[in-house]
Amino acid sequence: MKNYLLIAICMVSLAAHAQLKITPICPALSVDVLGGKVNELPINSTVGQVKLKLPCFSSAEDESATAKCGGGVFFKDKDLYFFTERDYIEIGPNFKGKLSLPLMGAARTGLFKWLGHPKIKDVNWDAYTTEYGLMILYFTKAGKINKIQMTNRSPEMIKLCDEKL
Repeated sequence: MKNYLLIAICMVSLAAHAQLKITPICPALSVDVLGGKVNELPINSTVGQVKLKLPCFSSAEDESATAKCGGGVFFKDKDLYFFTERDYIEIGPNFKGKLSLPLMGAARTGLFKWLGHPKIKDVNWDAYTTEYGLMILYFTKAGKINKIQMTNRSPEMIKLCDEKL
């Protein structure tokens, strides 16, 4: 009888520790490149705001002096990165979502119709003035856009992350 009671207690104890984990589902990602928002989240969103609105992130790091690149929320599988302490959003070439302008893969020579003249030109990138601040477009050797960075900081104040996440 004692053995049956012990087995029953063990089974109840094991069942109490089992948990169902819910896989977070994100809405489709939509980037307003002229307004500087991802799913209505502005560039200066906090880690908590991004995690709440887009719970399907692959990793997150609170803002701190020891955090890699100052902290942020990262969607590696979607090639989208919120650098919250540095106030910029980065969109890579494998971005899974919708851009308000079809910039990814667009030719450098065809941007004037959407963006006008760049504020700053370089061999590998151009920076455009926007309503939120600055949009930096990076180009392949063939002159096609392969990375977009949106920031509310001035060119003198922006601090980009060079580390691989």
